Amino acid sequence: MSATGSVEELGTRSARARALALLRVRSRATALAVLPAAAAVVLFVVGAQGYIGGAAWETARWVVTGCAVVVLLAAAGVAVAVARARPAVSPTVALTEEAAPDLYRLVRELADRLDVPAPSAVALTPDCDSWLEDRTHPAARPKALGGRRGRRAPDAPVLVIGSPFLWWMRVAELRAVLAPVVAGTGPSAHPDIAAARRFVRGLDAAVADAAAPGRGAFRGIPAAFVGRVATLLLRGCRSHAAEMERSVAAAASVRAQGVDYGLRIVAQEQVGLAYAGWDRLLTRVALPAWRMGRWPSRLDAGVVSALTELSRRDRLAEGFTSRLGERPACDLIEEPGTADEAASLLAARLFHGGPARSGPGWSPVDWQQYPDEVVDRKWRTEAARLHRVLDSLGVAASVSVGAPGTPAVGGSAGHTLARVIDHLALPGQNAEELAAGIGAAVARDEAAAHGVRGAQGAPGTRPGEQGGSGPSGTPVPSGPKDGTVAADPLELWGSVPLPLFPLQPPRTGTELLADHVVAMVCCAAVDTAGAAPGLDWLDGPALLVDGRRGSDVGGPVLSLVEDGDAEPLRSWLSAVGVRADKPVRLV
Repeated sequence: MSATGSVEELGTRSARARALALLRVRSRATALAVLPAAAAVVLFVVGAQGYIGGAAWETARWVVTGCAVVVLLAAAGVAVAVARARPAVSPTVALTEEAAPDLYRLVRELADRLDVPAPSAVALTPDCDSWLEDRTHPAARPKALGGRRGRRAPDAPVLVIGSPFLWWMRVAELRAVLAPVVAGTGPSAHPDIAAARRFVRGLDAAVADAAAPGRGAFRGIPAAFVGRVATLLLRGCRSHAAEMERSVAAAASVRAQGVDYGLRIVAQEQVGLAYAGWDRLLTRVALPAWRMGRWPSRLDAGVVSALTELSRRDRLAEGFTSRLGERPACDLIEEPGTADEAASLLAARLFHGGPARSGPGWSPVDWQQYPDEVVDRKWRTEAARLHRVLDSLGVAASVSVGAPGTPAVGGSAGHTLARVIDHLALPGQNAEELAAGIGAAVARDEAAAHGVRGAQGAPGTRPGEQGGSGPSGTPVPSGPKDGTVAADPLELWGSVPLPLFPLQPPRTGTELLADHVVAMVCCAAVDTAGAAPGLDWLDGPALLVDGRRGSDVGGPVLSLVEDGDAEPLRSWLSAVGVRADKPVRLV
């Protein structure tokens, strides 16, 4: 046996040993539950044979019997609750073999090379990660992976692939990245490891069910008892489960070394690069659109643009753009645009909490429309909110037309940048009061917007209203088109509130005020200096002056908001040619 095979066998043995240790925890719990019953049986047998007698032994025998019945009933209830609990399934976009025959063929051939069972299905996740996921529970059982493979196990795990990988990576790079993941189906097929994983998932699901709100005392007390028992068992399993998964991953990695090992090193660099571009695209580009009630429908395509721009700017990334001449992995999908759209909507739900379908307050936006329909609208909405708060505070149009504290000039005549600058530059730091007003206004507007979007497709709506299947079998987010329906990817998460993974913590009042002042500056630049809204793939909304991105206005605005110093901002406005005294157009 080769050294590689020896290391793989060692990892598999270690995983099996940890799996057996997990199963021993279950056996000990079962033994503990039947111990009172065993004691009762012994007492009855000994009494029937005449070895013990008298009222004391009779009382003890029935007390032990009663305890045994109670313990057995409680243990049976816990076992039934654990068996019936639905393990949480990662929200993904289903990808049938009809939708991606080439991708399924690549996965099947990779499994053949690794001599492991093929995954039962393939799904996409809007994240930069790939893994195997057991979905043998009837509520989450996928369609089996087609083909003529005799070794395909009907309960093999699902291969979940990060959708950004498909658009950024080339086909050979994707195969190299997936090799250690697909190799994990080998250990997953072992009965002991599979049984240990089912045991841990059942306990975890039972704990989650017990923590679900909305139960009365009649159901809440038994659920709390089940959750407590499951928690204690999970604590006993924690170290064994972690070691088992580490051993499985090590064995899979060793088995995959024979498949494109040299290319895997290069491909891992692309994984890190894709993650960096995806993170910036979500936080800098997608998040502003989501907050405006729009969801970019081609996020994965945007990753390519963002990383190409990064390659152009960063010398460390030079040479990556030369890969773009090779076949991209998204070509393995029949309709990549449909898959991108579905993954983009799921990303909006996971990271922002958007509804499951489009509507008046939640509609898709293309990248070509982004500057006008997101950037310009964002600036003018925030500028309008800023002036509404100034109106509520009784701030004058500007210090040149009224003293501080006098009512503001009505109509659009008071919607000037000078009004904002003059108010923040006055002694006494008016920024705190204005920031508090902006924070309250943002909270009201977001609550109203979420109320509208929630009525369009909240997690509680019926699965049939969530979306349909396109011609290729890939779920599409805009609603049923051909009579078929696809279940909501988040249905199995039950009442878990969205977003599951918030991108950013709540913004402070000062941050919100600075954002609104920047928006007002940009509106003034567009209306009075011929500037235009634009999209920077790495930084999001951008102000274009003479067709190029202008210098950053964030620093001068912070000087005004935090220190009351207006000179840096006035110098910036003068350099760009912005008229602060001219009214701007608001939404």
